[in-house]
Amino acid sequence: MEPILIDVPERIETDRLVLRAPRAGDGRLVNDAIAVSHAELLPWMPWAGTMPSVDESEAHCRRQQARFLLREDFVFFVFVRSAAGGEGELVGGTGLHRIDWTLRKFEIGYWRKTGCQGRGYVTEAVRALARLAFDQLDARRVEIRMDDNNARSWRVAERAGFTLEALLRFDSATPAGEPRSTRIYARVRGFHEPTPL
Repeated sequence: MEPILIDVPERIETDRLVLRAPRAGDGRLVNDAIAVSHAELLPWMPWAGTMPSVDESEAHCRRQQARFLLREDFVFFVFVRSAAGGEGELVGGTGLHRIDWTLRKFEIGYWRKTGCQGRGYVTEAVRALARLAFDQLDARRVEIRMDDNNARSWRVAERAGFTLEALLRFDSATPAGEPRSTRIYARVRGFHEPTPL
């Protein structure tokens, strides 16, 4: 099946969160969250190298919305779920990236807004995306990659049930250009996930 014909929900609800695909008008909200978190994101996220303007954030949200519709990349913003089930505070972002539809392989990425650590929001969002990948997108493999020095990030992967498969020593560079090692965590159908009947 052509990927553009695959149904992918633009909204996922968990016990405490709403994960929602980007849409026009999200730029200001996302820009505010990045501004608050910029110093914390800078060592880990290449896209955080320069603080974007509100217009640049809006353009990025619209490009991500288009890529979602084309089934090229699935970005979700993470909101605390209000008592009525709506979107409360934006607490971060996540997504299924580097999609290989032939192999049914996905990579989960995530970031968290400063001040929202220690509440389990990112782990809850990652579990929801893993369920989306395996249950609805027929994933064979879902990976999470991060800098070996980013202990908070690899603890999320471990709490979400991912297994450390490899440490690639000095395989890439940090946003500052320093050599970095990458941890690769994965969940695999037939090993971590049941094979469909």
